[in-house]
Amino acid sequence: MTTLIVRTATRYLMPLLLLFSLFLLWRGHHEPGGGFVGGLVAATAFVLLAIADGTSAARRLLRIAPVRLVPVGLATSLVAGLGAFVLGRPFLTGLWPEAGIALGTPLLFDVGVYLTVVGVVLTILFALMEEGS
Repeated sequence: MTTLIVRTATRYLMPLLLLFSLFLLWRGHHEPGGGFVGGLVAATAFVLLAIADGTSAARRLLRIAPVRLVPVGLATSLVAGLGAFVLGRPFLTGLWPEAGIALGTPLLFDVGVYLTVVGVVLTILFALMEEGS
C-alpha cells in the first residue's frame, strides 16, 4: 500500500521522466546519452507508476506487453545496421540523408536500443513485482 504523497508525486514525475527519457534519446545522437540511458529512465517512470498504483495500472498505461517491445527494438536496430550493409558499407555504418538533416541511422539504432531496454527492464521488474504481491 502506498501513500497519497507517492501517488500524487507519481502523477507529476512520470510525464517529466518520460519527457526527459526522450530528451536523452535525442541528445545521445551527438553527445552522451542515447537509447540505453533513455530507455532506463522511461522504464523507471513505469516502475514508479507500478509502485504507486500497481503493475496493472502501469501495464494499462503502457498499452503493449513489455515483452513485445524487445523484438520490435531488436528489429529496429537491425534495420539501422542493414541499411549501410545493403549499400556495400560495413554493418552499422551511419548513414545520413543528402539534405544535411541530422536524422540518420544512428538515431534509428538508438530508438531500437531504447525499445529493447524498456521492454527487458519492464518485463523483468513487472514479473518480480507481481510475484511478490
